[in-house]
Amino acid sequence: MAIIQLDNVKKTYTLGKTEVHALKGVTFAVEKGEFTSIIGPSGSGKSTILNLIGCIDQPTSGTVTIDGTPTHGLNDRALTALRHEVLGFIFQSFNLIPVLNVYENIEFPLLLGKNKMGKEETKEWIEYLVEAVGLSDHMIHKPNELSGGQRQRVAIARALVTKPAIVLADEPTANLDSKTGQSIIELMKKMNAELNTTFIFSTHDSTVVGVADHVIRLLDGLIVENTKQTPSAEDEVGEPS
Repeated sequence: MAIIQLDNVKKTYTLGKTEVHALKGVTFAVEKGEFTSIIGPSGSGKSTILNLIGCIDQPTSGTVTIDGTPTHGLNDRALTALRHEVLGFIFQSFNLIPVLNVYENIEFPLLLGKNKMGKEETKEWIEYLVEAVGLSDHMIHKPNELSGGQRQRVAIARALVTKPAIVLADEPTANLDSKTGQSIIELMKKMNAELNTTFIFSTHDSTVVGVADHVIRLLDGLIVENTKQTPSAEDEVGEPS
């Protein structure tokens, strides 16, 4: 069974007297453990799809199914529970808490009632993630003491700390230079391989598509490409720089 399934999903927004058809009938599935890129220009519907998968919004019509659960008809409490139990989020603006250090920012989602681990297991898991994203020497640094790439690494670790089945990343490299952005994609791919977490990320940058094993290309609210691929040897990623 696919971990994400969209069936003939349409989404229409009303702006004043104008209707904007953000999605015009989108159907696709993502299998567990896939590293999926949703690519397309601004306004193509990428963020709308992530908002629907993330249970932040509901489709106008069609069905969105997340980890076997159709989202239509769920009340706010059920949608919140689904987000907490299944999903992790990475934002292009990082969304770190300025007064917390690296360790505390990563730990924060576990303080919201989502932590099912003991105290020692929690500490070991956070320290593993800090090391995995290459920030062991920055554990007590605040966000304003980190570079953009380092802050995004913290955001990746924070998204993974609750051990979600799915991580959604909306333009995770948009605010980074090309070299740093590539290292962030490599890090996401590394964590995808190590933890078998399903990653689905949006981008308008075609240079990062080569590392994805599933590519969904959008144009004007419609899918124009839906392919699964094996990254070529030159596109395979190694340790993040």
